[in-house]
Amino acid sequence: MSIAEAIKEFLQPYVFGINRFFEWYNSISRGVLDFFHNVFDSSFNAFLGIAVFVSVIYLILTIYALFHKKTHRKEESYDGELPFVSVQIPTFNEIVALRCAQKCLEFDYPKNKYEIIIGDDSNNQQISGQIREFAEANNIKVLKRPSNIGFKPANLNNMLRHSKGEIIVIFDSDFAPDNDFLSRIIVPFMKDEKIAGVQARWRISNPNQNLITALGTAIVYTFHYITLPFVQSNRKMTVLCGSAEAVRKKTLIKLGGWESGNLTEDIEYSLRLFKNGYRIEYIDDLQCDSEVPYTTSDLCKQQMRWAYGVIYSWKKHFSGIVKSSKMATVDKFYMPIIFCSGYLLSLILMGLFATGLLSLITHAPEPVNWARFFYELGRNILLTSGLILASVVALTRANKKKLVWKMVASSFSYGLVVTYYVNVGIIKAISNYPMKWYMLKKLGNKEF
Repeated sequence: MSIAEAIKEFLQPYVFGINRFFEWYNSISRGVLDFFHNVFDSSFNAFLGIAVFVSVIYLILTIYALFHKKTHRKEESYDGELPFVSVQIPTFNEIVALRCAQKCLEFDYPKNKYEIIIGDDSNNQQISGQIREFAEANNIKVLKRPSNIGFKPANLNNMLRHSKGEIIVIFDSDFAPDNDFLSRIIVPFMKDEKIAGVQARWRISNPNQNLITALGTAIVYTFHYITLPFVQSNRKMTVLCGSAEAVRKKTLIKLGGWESGNLTEDIEYSLRLFKNGYRIEYIDDLQCDSEVPYTTSDLCKQQMRWAYGVIYSWKKHFSGIVKSSKMATVDKFYMPIIFCSGYLLSLILMGLFATGLLSLITHAPEPVNWARFFYELGRNILLTSGLILASVVALTRANKKKLVWKMVASSFSYGLVVTYYVNVGIIKAISNYPMKWYMLKKLGNKEF
């Protein structure tokens, strides 16, 4: 007997045993894999159903925007005694704040009826020096904190203590208001004591810069041209957006000021206002120029921060809102469905991707049916395209039709990365995991 035959004869029982083991394993594992495949497939269909529901919500909002006739305001000015207004510009190492301040100096509002305050949290001494020099030359008050602890809301609280105005108007550094902004945004306060906040529409100044700004513009415009007008028209309420906004000072002080350290102090305060029976009004024909991020990293950070702050704030106040006797029952559930649906869709898309991939991995081996694959993929995209359609209509209504294809291309490329970071923000907020504040690059800091 040769050596090879001897080895083969020696190993034969072991080979037989191994073959029997794998036969047993395959018979068992296939059943296990089939079980998990059914679980993942059912989960995928459940996620798809929820995604279709959210898509229908956006479809309804979009149809409303397309067919609702805008009612023109009877009055856009106020003839009585004008209130004193404090204009606040919180900033952190942003020289573009001086452009914002210059625009505020040009308001057609009586000069003796408003003050401009720059809250300078900068740690760049050169920028602080330029801000101080500009302020001294233009009779602008500068409040310098040693650090930006507590972030923007703490800066706003610091300015609040030194503000003389009955109405507080807030601009982020990169915003550039028109000269009639102040005289128009104070009007709702003068007509209704229950109005504690007024929000103007954002008008993006750099939409065509690249695919990132096209996506960022679509996100902002969908909110400002679709969501906010719908809620304002149907429920006579809206939310503050953090800039190009005004609040009634005495109400803000009564409710404890801004929540220090909150990443979306505007949403958090809006929910406190709702809970206590106050209203916020949206003026869709009062616009203010602003920027969107122009790098992938900054857009992801911005959207992650917004997601974190919004979910954190709703999580904090939802119970109080449900128990509030000062809100209509329909609003207690209507508001979170409308304002959080986009974040719900982000979570659902993550669930669709995960369960779809796991369903594919656990599927019984067979040749790929490409026709069926692309049919189901196209069908699912179409069924969940409500948000994309809303973005198209929003861009159209904002006279940005040329951005539509850039937005679509960006949504299915950069948008996938942004969605991931949105989900990171949501999950961190749900799990009470702290998230730091990010300073974003502004084009205006380069150009000013």
